[in-house]
Amino acid sequence: MCTDRRNFLRLSAGVAGLTLFGSELIHADSSELETLQQRDTPAPIRRLQKMTDGVVPISPGERQARIAKAQRLMTEQKIGAIYLEPGPSMFYFTGMRWSTSERMFALVMPARGDIAWVCPKFEEERARELIKFGTDVRTWEEDESPYRRTVEIFRDRGLRTGRIGIEERVRFFLYDGIRKEAPGFQFVSATPITAGCRMFKSPAELALMQKANDLTIVAYKATRDSMRDGMTQDEFAGNCSAAFRALGVQGGVFVSFGKYTAFPHGSSTPQKLQEGDVVLMDGGCSVEGYQSDITRTFVFGKPTQRQRDIWNLERRSQDAGFAAARVGAPCEAVDAAARKVLTDAGFGPDYKVPGLPHRTGHGIGLDGHEWTNFVRGNKTPIQPGMCFSDEPTIVIYGEFGIRLEDCLYITDSGPKFFTEQSKSIDEPIA
Repeated sequence: MCTDRRNFLRLSAGVAGLTLFGSELIHADSSELETLQQRDTPAPIRRLQKMTDGVVPISPGERQARIAKAQRLMTEQKIGAIYLEPGPSMFYFTGMRWSTSERMFALVMPARGDIAWVCPKFEEERARELIKFGTDVRTWEEDESPYRRTVEIFRDRGLRTGRIGIEERVRFFLYDGIRKEAPGFQFVSATPITAGCRMFKSPAELALMQKANDLTIVAYKATRDSMRDGMTQDEFAGNCSAAFRALGVQGGVFVSFGKYTAFPHGSSTPQKLQEGDVVLMDGGCSVEGYQSDITRTFVFGKPTQRQRDIWNLERRSQDAGFAAARVGAPCEAVDAAARKVLTDAGFGPDYKVPGLPHRTGHGIGLDGHEWTNFVRGNKTPIQPGMCFSDEPTIVIYGEFGIRLEDCLYITDSGPKFFTEQSKSIDEPIA
């Protein structure tokens, strides 16, 4: 790897203003960084321009409505309050972004009454700068118990016993500390509340997801146009990250070449691109926290008939899944429809390979993978506002794999893709 390439990859990792040479940190001014980036960035990516003008964040009114819906669901589920620490659900309800550490920073949302925060005392001023909803901030000094502060919120909201919902990503030591401080409560999963809200996207959320998908396709096109014989996976992925940055967002991709495309989430084996290789790229970007997730598979050079036939079969499987995503149908029907196309062609059956070894799709929103899934056994009815990936994969170990992945959203009249599907193995990025 040449020095300039090392510089570029280091900058790609997000270390603004710093370039790493061995153990030395060399400070570079912005003009030097721009020169380094331009020197190593392929022309198709250099031509990209920022495309984030006009992005509309989620409004405070919509977040207030989300809190109100969560409180209605808590009442229905007989849950007195839910406890959340920083992450997508906290951001969903309040717009608050905060990193996690060993110190508790948390949100308590009661079924009745105002929300409240638990915060280290020395972080209070910063927290109050960022908090947009709720004025009740309970602080704790370094020698005090944050668990006691949390339980005080429960009691001040009239809760002495009953059920408290714990958000699924809360770390065990936090739950355990609260549980020990409040033995009179029953602790349950908060997923019926958080998923009950987040699974159903509003027009504002769909608009942000549409933008993320649009940007991903543009980045993918530029990345594909930058391919060259002998390039490594790291160079390919670095080009894609650079394309996303040029468009004004953070994003990335993992990529596999040749027989390693059969590994659904990639192989640790270093790979270099060669004529005739199948190329699988899977990734996306984030717009105001909302994710895209797109996979494109194609051939570097001229496809063989075998590659073309399997690619076309994969596309028929994806189409079958899409057609089955009808309002009111169980989620498992989508998996069954996509899988049947492959089984009828002699693959599988079930999760056996050669064939489709994983579910057909997952929910998507603020998390790249969230509730709920297109998978056997999931009887959840498909409803308007839900968003999913549609990504059956054909895995043929020792040969290659093909995955086409587009995300869809459910309207009153049925599913719609955010993106234009791949037309053919020769035109994979529409």
